[in-house]
Amino acid sequence: MSSPHATSPNEPALLAARDLTLAFGPKVIQHDLSFDVRRGSIFAVMGGSGCGKSTVLKSMIGLLPPRTGHVMVDGEDYWAGSEQRRTEIGRRRFGVLFQNSALWSGLTVGMNVALPMQMFTRLDEDSIRRLVMLKLSLVGMEHAVDLLPAELSGGMRKRAGLARALALDPDILFFDEPSAGLDPITSRRLDDLIVNLRDGLGATIVIVSHELPSLFAIADDGVFLDAQTKTAIAHGSPSSLRDTCADPQVQAFMRREQLDANTGGP
Repeated sequence: MSSPHATSPNEPALLAARDLTLAFGPKVIQHDLSFDVRRGSIFAVMGGSGCGKSTVLKSMIGLLPPRTGHVMVDGEDYWAGSEQRRTEIGRRRFGVLFQNSALWSGLTVGMNVALPMQMFTRLDEDSIRRLVMLKLSLVGMEHAVDLLPAELSGGMRKRAGLARALALDPDILFFDEPSAGLDPITSRRLDDLIVNLRDGLGATIVIVSHELPSLFAIADDGVFLDAQTKTAIAHGSPSSLRDTCADPQVQAFMRREQLDANTGGP
């Protein structure tokens, strides 16, 4: 599913990993990762449980420095910069929807969305209120502006979290297991919303997920991480990996729903 905003393969990547090794103490999670995220793409970080998908995401958004290697943002070495410079890049260019939505429970939906604008801009309150309603309207949540997170369904919390991620007009949106805990219908609606944001706003999307229906529906590129070798063993869109990748681990992952259906598995 290509984007009208996508760059050609010859243009520099908007976001890239170069020889990236990630570790917690002596434990290496992934090593020697290299991949490109093209502007306007929906890029999936794939793999089974425990392979390090969320750890890779943490390094890309500034929560975990790599042991070695580089995260490049529009050609700039993110982790080589000062803490102030990393904050500037993250604030200006990144929007993140965490798996649990990470909304402040004591604030209304509108207050949650307004918070980044209050912290990082000089906008007056009237301008912030107008922008809050705009961001909520993008995700179909303007009716919930005065509700608390506890009053929302799981899908509504995801959309409210997404509105907050959009608050500062980022050009890269990161999603950590966005479909986790959602029923199939709500998950499909969120998938459609992600594609609409990419196509309508020109955002570049990085999604960490193991949910095959979502991956096949929205992702047009990606990398497959292996828990055993602790590195990437395949690159490409989910559908191309399913149809053409010869690696048995990739095939087992990409075709697991078909296998479950044939064997009567869960």
